[in-house]
Amino acid sequence: MTHQESSLSAAPDSSLVPVTLLTGFLGSGKTTVLNQLVHQPELSDALVIINEFGEMALDHMLVAHSIENLVMEMSSGCVCCSIRSDLVKTLLDIIWRYAHDRQRPFRRVLLETTGLADPAPIIHTLMTHPLIAQRYRLDGIVATVDLATGMHTLDQHKEAVKQAAVADALLLTKADLATDAQRRVLLHRLQAINPAAPCWEVRKGEIAAQKVLSLGLFTAEAKSPDVARWLREEAYAAPPTHGHAHEHQDHDHEGHDHPAHDPHSHAHAHGQHDTNRHNDHIRAFCFTIEQPIPEETLAAWLELLMSFVGSHILRVKGILNIEGNAQPVVVHGVQHIFHPPVTLPAWPSEDRRSRLVFITYGVDRDVIEATFNALVEGAVA
Repeated sequence: MTHQESSLSAAPDSSLVPVTLLTGFLGSGKTTVLNQLVHQPELSDALVIINEFGEMALDHMLVAHSIENLVMEMSSGCVCCSIRSDLVKTLLDIIWRYAHDRQRPFRRVLLETTGLADPAPIIHTLMTHPLIAQRYRLDGIVATVDLATGMHTLDQHKEAVKQAAVADALLLTKADLATDAQRRVLLHRLQAINPAAPCWEVRKGEIAAQKVLSLGLFTAEAKSPDVARWLREEAYAAPPTHGHAHEHQDHDHEGHDHPAHDPHSHAHAHGQHDTNRHNDHIRAFCFTIEQPIPEETLAAWLELLMSFVGSHILRVKGILNIEGNAQPVVVHGVQHIFHPPVTLPAWPSEDRRSRLVFITYGVDRDVIEATFNALVEGAVA
């Protein structure tokens, strides 16, 4: 694992610029959604970065003028730039460009990725690049999925499955072209791939900005981190349900499945969503640890997991009870990269158990549980 420093750090500065990633496979309607979003007041002070113009350019009416062929000021007040080279250079150039101003003209970033891209490298950059992590923070990952052709895309392209798996919210596009049967079967599959992500049905690209913004643990407006909304551990304890997704209503997965577990085990997991008949190989589950974890054991466990199966752990989020610490610690990882652990000001509830949610590619919860228990038992022996 390319694991960050093991010492526990304080909560991130609220002045960091939140970044929302808009991803989705080719033809899934990302740019149509973007065109609708940039007209909304919540994004009037956003910097929009486009990694690929795709099948549809931004509305010409939005572009007022260009600056050095890099930055375009939009009539909505947004600023848009197309990535000409490296993402790091672009993000730093924008900061430096306005360094002489007392206040930069944007408060958030919306980054549209290429339809063929695995979003993991961009997430890694935001999490770990020393110059970027000092100025930006990942706010959320939003993935568009075409209701009419989504099943075929997921069958044919593993990248599309990964995009859906790591998303904090899923936008189901082109609803007017899909049948009820297509909608039902795709929703069922997406709930197996990513049970915690709300699914919003989008018609003609229209989605309220508040549905795709402030999806992260920390928001500029919040007085304290919203752990429950960010972790959504309850979603991993229920089987996928049937039904429709609507733009005004997400799916709260009701009910819990508590499989039997060894009473002598130090930890247990629940909510396994087995691979479905389409063979996506995605596992989504919540892993609970009853006792406080020695910090050395946690570091060794994550190091072991990331070294051997890191590329198959698509995403992990958790709140941890570290031995000797009165305050909880949150961790967030994507594949073989972990964000530096963050200490929260207080526990969000009376529950002091450590809880981690995993979305993996072909890695069963038994592997996760067995490696942790082996390390705990080795430390006790």
